[in-house]
Amino acid sequence: MNKLTVVGLGPGSKNYLTIGALDKLKESKKVILRTKKHPVVKYLDEVGIKYETFDHIYEETKDFNGVYESIVDNILKLLKDDEITYAVPGSPFVAESTVTLLEEKGIDIDYVESSSFIEAMLYVLKKDPVEGLTIVDALRLDDQMPNRRTNVIVTQVYDKITASNVKLKMMEYYEDDHEIIVIRGAGIEGIEEIHHIKLYEIDHLDMYDYLTSIYIPKIENNIENPRNISDLVDIMKLLRSEDGCPWDREQSHESLKPYVIEEAYEVVEAIEEKDSILLEEELGDLLLQVVFHAQIAHENHEFALNDIIKGISEKLVSRHPHVFKDLNIKNSDEVITTWEEIKREEKKEESYTEGLKRIPKSLPALIKSYKVQKKAAGVGFDWDRVEDAIDKVHEELGELLEIYKSQKREKVEEELGDLIFAVVNVARFLKIDPEIALNRTTKKFIERFAFIEECAKIQEKDLKDMSLQEMDKLWNEAKKIEKHT
Repeated sequence: MNKLTVVGLGPGSKNYLTIGALDKLKESKKVILRTKKHPVVKYLDEVGIKYETFDHIYEETKDFNGVYESIVDNILKLLKDDEITYAVPGSPFVAESTVTLLEEKGIDIDYVESSSFIEAMLYVLKKDPVEGLTIVDALRLDDQMPNRRTNVIVTQVYDKITASNVKLKMMEYYEDDHEIIVIRGAGIEGIEEIHHIKLYEIDHLDMYDYLTSIYIPKIENNIENPRNISDLVDIMKLLRSEDGCPWDREQSHESLKPYVIEEAYEVVEAIEEKDSILLEEELGDLLLQVVFHAQIAHENHEFALNDIIKGISEKLVSRHPHVFKDLNIKNSDEVITTWEEIKREEKKEESYTEGLKRIPKSLPALIKSYKVQKKAAGVGFDWDRVEDAIDKVHEELGELLEIYKSQKREKVEEELGDLIFAVVNVARFLKIDPEIALNRTTKKFIERFAFIEECAKIQEKDLKDMSLQEMDKLWNEAKKIEKHT
């Protein structure tokens, strides 16, 4: 295969075209431009450089990815017969997808550099990139995100539709009235346009084309305008500082334990209520606990939030070999089996009992017993049918009835525990979470009790003065009402 040289044409003005790039274009026998739609091409015509272009591919292909792939295919075919100098707008290394594709093909490329649109924009804006600069592609905003702590350049804002998409995406990170700068043809005499506008006005302009980019200044105070996890970390850092909150400064891992449990249950309750607004709030409260503990640990030189994120990310990758590697798994049951096997290897467990002991002691008893039974069942220690589990409930109830009137409190407690454990086993067979089931029943009890109390008030009675029979009658009325709602 013949030699390929890629030349950058600069951002548009001939002032940004390097002497090396110009010399290479002059001496090359076969020059092909990605597109003739670039202001510096007029200068190439003036100095007599002969070239071909790939503009016909833009007309023949519907989307940009298809255009770039077709250009690369054409270059590979041409290299079989000739050495080629391939000229691209700006720099070969900035927002140039065809060069990326050529590199992926393993093509040996010589490069002749010119300035990119970034240098032209920074010159026009009189900005120093050392202050922090993030560059995002307007066509890839689903997998790229701006860093609000740096200045941001959004490139490839080709048209008004793209500009509108940029506006909607950036509103997820910035206030609607955040000041931005739209620049077309930076540094190109007679073409350059600069518009200082609000974010929400992006698609009010009509000057978008292939020479247009958007400059978004960084947020100076992220705490007053929080939008992401980094802002939450900063807020917590301030709260824990000498200038922060006395209560927050006093907290430790130990003192926060009740709040972690409480917030987790409130998340579950929001899910049960099917209240997405409440769920959003409660998930925020739970996330706060993670950030709170991370900040305390960071201050104690133990670990930081990034260590937590790194750890869980690595765990997810290692425990999903059917996604990230080539392990073939057919269904969710096999996923769970593989997950447990990997956990055992990670924990260096030599026995299945170690897996049972690993279940946190602080878990609520129903949840813990459910998990213990599930792990035991995973190695075959289980009933064959749910009916067998139900028979065990009757057996344990019988044993409780035999002893419940005795004075042997510890034995009664043991038999009651056996009965509850057996009921949890039935729940597991039926694929019902006993914790959720019991919570629902408790909630139902409260609602029926409230009905009884409301009826008592209507009858001008106090619950303490009502007989059990009267209350039981109202209880049954509440049950009837439930069935018809």
